Amino acid sequence: MKILAMSGPLPQPRYQRCSECDYLFSIPDLKKTQTAHCPRCNAKVEKGRVCSLPRLIIIAISILLLMPFAYTEPLISIRLLGTRIDASLWEGIWQMSSQGSPLTASMVAFCTIGAPLTLAGSILYLHFGSRWGMNLKPVLLMLDRLKDWVMLDIYLVGMAVASIKVKEYADIDVGVALVAYLMMTVLVIITQINLNIEQLWEEFYPQPRPKGPPSSLKLCLSCKFTGHADAEGRCPRCHVPMSARYKHSLQKTWAALLAAIMFLIPANLLPISIVYANGQRLEDTIFSGVVSLATSGNIPIAAIVFIASVLVPFTKVIVMLTLLLSIHFKAIQGLKTRIRLLRLVTWIGRWSMLDLFVISLMMSLVNRDQLLSFTMGPAAFFFGTAVILTILAVEWLDSRLIWDAHATGNAEYTD
Repeated sequence: MKILAMSGPLPQPRYQRCSECDYLFSIPDLKKTQTAHCPRCNAKVEKGRVCSLPRLIIIAISILLLMPFAYTEPLISIRLLGTRIDASLWEGIWQMSSQGSPLTASMVAFCTIGAPLTLAGSILYLHFGSRWGMNLKPVLLMLDRLKDWVMLDIYLVGMAVASIKVKEYADIDVGVALVAYLMMTVLVIITQINLNIEQLWEEFYPQPRPKGPPSSLKLCLSCKFTGHADAEGRCPRCHVPMSARYKHSLQKTWAALLAAIMFLIPANLLPISIVYANGQRLEDTIFSGVVSLATSGNIPIAAIVFIASVLVPFTKVIVMLTLLLSIHFKAIQGLKTRIRLLRLVTWIGRWSMLDLFVISLMMSLVNRDQLLSFTMGPAAFFFGTAVILTILAVEWLDSRLIWDAHATGNAEYTD
């Protein structure tokens, strides 16, 4: 059959700007198993409908029900001189706080309790808030930034490292809450994988497709909506002021990075852990702790701690310095390499919290009232602060400035 003519308006294309390189392209409607990537820098822009809100609510309720048991009951136990000692997540945080470092304890508490609790509570808020006519925009904006701070999986690796360290002094038993913690961790990971923020924005705050020339469309830096600003210069969807680039991105990134470098110096020179064994005081810096694990035969565990606590923080600092200098000096070469390095440090940065989680567990297992005691060294606060500052430095750097430095609108994604 030969088609001579088509009647009716053609579907209006949906345009989207990439949040990593600011490239403008049209995007089709996606199926559940499909994802949309930027045709210029290959960044993931959008994924198909993954999981409906009612299913996420069931998972969130399950997480909340598991939390009291997983946080307060023993995760691992040791037998020291015939005495059974239990270690729980909450007990470790309490020991850190009671021994004079509430700020360090709050870092561990936020990443292991506060962020997962906020994640599950926010999903329930979306469900009930939509029924009661409450404002859901702040919660949707927060959920997009929360995923990097949920570190239950890293704490699980910290349990393995702490068990290896304590094994030299006592026998290790699995705690009754370990199964609950594993289930909660799996459910949180499933929630993060299936949480489609763009789908939720479209469900609660649908927007008409913007009219006018595509070149005039702007990207909202908060909710990733591509369109025109309203009369007050705000995003029509989330009501956050729209701007071409993150304000003071370079200044904030430089400030966080330089502060992190200053904190990394005492973090690596001062002792991070102090062990009292048989009347002797044994101090370990981050690096000497790695060497101690390696010389005792635990080379795989030593490698994990070295990568998370030494290699990752310094790699992030070097990469961020390179990226910032390349922006300032308008470097043209190595665009693909720099974008890949930025994505790499974004992904690996959270693993540097491993050492603090190990310290928290060790303080729960061994305290000063016993023959074998463990306490936190002064380097723990400096190290935790440096890790958080490097995460913020990566988050505050607007990757589109790397493309802007080429001073051309058609920079190629090649080296």
